[in-house]
Amino acid sequence: MLRERFAEFCSSPSPPTEGRDEGESVSLEMDNHVLLDKEDGCYDNTEAAFSDDEEEVNNKGNKKREFRFHPIKEAIIEEPADITPYVDQLDDTMKEKVLQLQKGSDTEAHCEVMQEIVDLILEEDFDSEQMSTLASCLAELFKGHFRGDILPDEITEESLEESVCKPVCLVFRNLCQMQEDNSGFSVLLEMLAELYQKQPKIGYHLLYYLKASKAAMGKMSLYESFAQATALGDLHTCLMMDMKACQEDDIRLLCYLTPSIYTEFPDETLRSGELLNMIVAVIDSTQLQELMCHVMIGNLVMFRKDSVLNILIQSLEWETFEQYSAWQLFLAHSIPLETIIPILQHLKYKEHPEALSCLLLQLRREKPSGEMVKMVLSRPCHPEDQFTTSILRHWAAKHDDVLGEHIKALLIKNNNMPRKRQSLRSSSSKLAQLTLEQILEHMDNLRLNLSNTKNSCEFSDLFSLAEEYEEPSSKPPKSRRKAPASSPRSRKGAATPVSNEEESASSSASVGLPTTTSFLYPV
Repeated sequence: MLRERFAEFCSSPSPPTEGRDEGESVSLEMDNHVLLDKEDGCYDNTEAAFSDDEEEVNNKGNKKREFRFHPIKEAIIEEPADITPYVDQLDDTMKEKVLQLQKGSDTEAHCEVMQEIVDLILEEDFDSEQMSTLASCLAELFKGHFRGDILPDEITEESLEESVCKPVCLVFRNLCQMQEDNSGFSVLLEMLAELYQKQPKIGYHLLYYLKASKAAMGKMSLYESFAQATALGDLHTCLMMDMKACQEDDIRLLCYLTPSIYTEFPDETLRSGELLNMIVAVIDSTQLQELMCHVMIGNLVMFRKDSVLNILIQSLEWETFEQYSAWQLFLAHSIPLETIIPILQHLKYKEHPEALSCLLLQLRREKPSGEMVKMVLSRPCHPEDQFTTSILRHWAAKHDDVLGEHIKALLIKNNNMPRKRQSLRSSSSKLAQLTLEQILEHMDNLRLNLSNTKNSCEFSDLFSLAEEYEEPSSKPPKSRRKAPASSPRSRKGAATPVSNEEESASSSASVGLPTTTSFLYPV
């Protein structure tokens, strides 16, 4: 059936061996279920053995048909460049040079002719009206230079220099050798801008030349002049378009250019996640590891403090591997985690598992700060969301005294707030608002989690407040539970200090907060 449907992919079937029983053939009109029974040889009593490499023989003695797929390769047919519509519009001298480019295929000879064309362009009597026509001729003549990969398989100084020895690179080289105040500089830029309109790949080819060529060392700023000379007229737009074209054509080249692009144009690359998304959308794990090494060595900076939070928030809409790659690249930097910890308020446990898992693993390596604890406790309480409980439990085991002080400070601060202010939810903001009730609910979840460990809470009174805490004139929350019978209050009766605290819960008085750290360690 495969042969019938996809004949062009398959070799001709081998002729059946003589003596094959007609009853052995399987009808092509059978239903989707192929029925085979033991008598037909589906199960054989003979010992299992490896089949011969040269010839597979079934239990009936018949040679199995060879069945090999032959993928169809699309051959690129190089059609000769047709510059007839343009060449007659050039003056005689320029026309002669262009026709020389059309003839022959020697690269060195073409480079010499191209240099002569550049010299003609730089002459004072050059008719600038011919620029667009000349660009059309060159784009057609050099279209083969823009096919395939330009980055050598093995990157060495010699292979890089050889890769930039193309006729079109003569324009780049002349620009690098000129001073920007030279009158010919703007003329060549105009030539390049015209060529860019006919062949957009010229943009990332220029970026490659500026990085790979020794003659262009320290001249990366030339690209900015080029971008301003194009019809786009804007560095950011031009750079993003060229990197996108590079991404679509050659991922290796994209990774090769990345360090220099981020280094030379930080304002255009670090202010948004556009370029980062282009990169993580196509790289593989090996290329990701290489970029991380560039970051740690100091060759590459992909994030800075003033914009990293915004970029990571943008990344929440990306694909899973893209998000993990972005976080790996972030963690390769030495940016303090506190810089991006506010992202926790944007993360939902069902929608953003990638960011939450990366943050969880990083937070467990950190000593908790006041801001970290505040952001962790600001997450909404949900029975399926174990993020806050798991990191608090880890901190409780490793940094109990520090964690206790931060929680105590937050409890005092929130308890001293007016009750109405605590319950206020800004209609203009979707970010979580930290309340006393929320802190106590997270603490209660932690108590339940620690109930069977050596860190078991010795002071349950604090957590019983979370159950009885209730805003005036509001209905009790559905999650309220009665105080456990084994709590100190149940065993000893309601102690007077605790009762006084409960009665004054809505006031600014302290609710027994000096003992809040004892939930982390026995007293």
